[in-house]
Amino acid sequence: MLKTGILNPHINFLLSRIRHTNTLVIADRGFPFWPQIETVDIALIDDLPRVLDVLNAIRPNFGIGHAFMAEEFRGANALQIRQQFRRALRGIPLTFEPHIEFKKRVPQAIGLIRTGDTVPYANMILESA
Repeated sequence: MLKTGILNPHINFLLSRIRHTNTLVIADRGFPFWPQIETVDIALIDDLPRVLDVLNAIRPNFGIGHAFMAEEFRGANALQIRQQFRRALRGIPLTFEPHIEFKKRVPQAIGLIRTGDTVPYANMILESA
């Protein structure tokens, strides 16, 4: 029985299949459904869990080489929210791009974890190291 780390078996199975330069999407509650991508839906209620909760949970055992977020995130959120995301991604190169370009990366992802996050444009794509 697992005692620490990710306890959700679906997330564990998804993460174990991601290899070098493969990508993982962590999405907010309103992110579109992509039928061709394995989705682990852990949304419970508004803001539970949040994108940052998932990022913080997987980060100790998931090598992240690069992160991508929508440019619109910066304009839609207060400084405090932007700083929380920057701190959570510390040490990881981060590229902001237009939301339409961001979504073009999604079909190549190994999987998507949907959260209950309500922060506008909180979605991120993580490229494994």
